[in-house]
Amino acid sequence: METKHCAVDGWVDAIPAPGPHGTATFDLIVCPADADTTAQDAPDTVVSCTSGGSRIAHELLNGIEPGDLLRVTGNLVQPQTPGEAARLTVEALEVLDTALVPVLRDMVMDRYGDYVVIFDADTDAVPVFTALGQWVGMADNPDAITTLIDIHERVNGGDA
Repeated sequence: METKHCAVDGWVDAIPAPGPHGTATFDLIVCPADADTTAQDAPDTVVSCTSGGSRIAHELLNGIEPGDLLRVTGNLVQPQTPGEAARLTVEALEVLDTALVPVLRDMVMDRYGDYVVIFDADTDAVPVFTALGQWVGMADNPDAITTLIDIHERVNGGDA
């Protein structure tokens, strides 16, 4: 088994998971070093990582998200069988870039207690339903939602 001390840059593939004895494990996706001269279909490398200390494990479990770009430094053990993931015991961790926050587009549903509203990016009008699917009405804008719900509760006795 060949062991090498190195630094590796890569993207976190999934949410890091707690490991044994206060450690954390995660997979790092590493692209070929020289992407310009490498074939387009060259596979990325998966490096299975385990934290080396409790501070690193805490950061991995509480601050790292899928898509974050990390530089990890530690001892890399090459796999004995071709096709298996290399294993890296992380001694140092640096966040180089964070994953993009997803932007909500199109339509978004939200709850107002026993009511459901649907926000549409293309219009200010907001349709309002009870949680059971009964039509309440169309609010002219998001500020009018509570007024519409109050009127519905007065007319219907407060039961959505």
